[in-house]
Amino acid sequence: MKILVTGAAGFIGFYTSKVLLTNGHYVVGLDNINDYYDVNLKYDRLEELGINQDQASNFNNLCKSEKNEQFSFVRMNVENREDLPKLFETEKFDIVCNLAAQAGVRYSLENPESYVDSNLVGFLNILECCRNFNIKHLVYASSSSVYGLNKEIPFSTDDNVDHPISLYAATKKSNELMAHTYSHLFNIPTTGLRFFTVYGPWGRPDMAMFLFTDAIINGKPIKVFNYGKMERDFTYIDDIVEGVVRILEGSSKERIEKNELYKVYNIGNNNSVKLLEFIKEIEINLEMEAQKNMLPIQPGDVERTWANVDDLINDYNYKPNTSISHGVKAFVDWYKTYYK
Repeated sequence: MKILVTGAAGFIGFYTSKVLLTNGHYVVGLDNINDYYDVNLKYDRLEELGINQDQASNFNNLCKSEKNEQFSFVRMNVENREDLPKLFETEKFDIVCNLAAQAGVRYSLENPESYVDSNLVGFLNILECCRNFNIKHLVYASSSSVYGLNKEIPFSTDDNVDHPISLYAATKKSNELMAHTYSHLFNIPTTGLRFFTVYGPWGRPDMAMFLFTDAIINGKPIKVFNYGKMERDFTYIDDIVEGVVRILEGSSKERIEKNELYKVYNIGNNNSVKLLEFIKEIEINLEMEAQKNMLPIQPGDVERTWANVDDLINDYNYKPNTSISHGVKAFVDWYKTYYK
């Protein structure tokens, strides 16, 4: 298939592109390479896919990979209402994997406009292109943050998610509602994926795994919010991408025949890990002890996440299962190599 992967210079988009290429698909990666975090990490991910920095620096210019003839890249904003439809018209994609988004719960308190631009305007543009250019299936990133103040554990896609507590979460919930509308009105199969705390090599510098490792190695204190009384369903990157790719490669014809055009899945490890246990694993792998600065809970944070993945098991015979010990070791090994 020919697949558009938006957010291709991002953490999940980079890995998803790699696996799709390994599986023989044609992939066009799209990313605006914004400076929300270190752009060098994004350029280095693209370098792994055969796109050099000079190629990636020009907006709206489709360039070919030097390593894989089945990969191309374009630097573009998904909110670009003029150039995005031109890309769809020219490239004639079969399916779309929309992983582009302004990420981060806490940053949404500081810069709310960027979430509206990318996550709402940009997502609407993606939906419009899917409608107008005969896309067979749209798979898009949602988030575990949509569960907000939900008290039921583990979190199920059957739960009410009308109480998000960050603008980021609200935009992701909005994406699900927008996708439902387009599925209903225009018979487009759409699948939302609620990711649970993704970590691993090449991960985002604003996430706990990266922040903690970086601080401990450099002898700085780490910020431990809610005085350590936090639990997260930490999910290793390979497990996330395995779920994404299985759904991308699944038949949308069956969905249309069953009239199941709109679906949402949790992709998580189906296990809640205490934050202090997570930190302990990092300490073990670094052979260093963390200086812990215990702080109150941050606005927008939830105390606990835990994914019910029964639907993923039933529909795709898949359940993420990478242990924290394996995942943390893989990240720390990568970090030491990447930062020498």
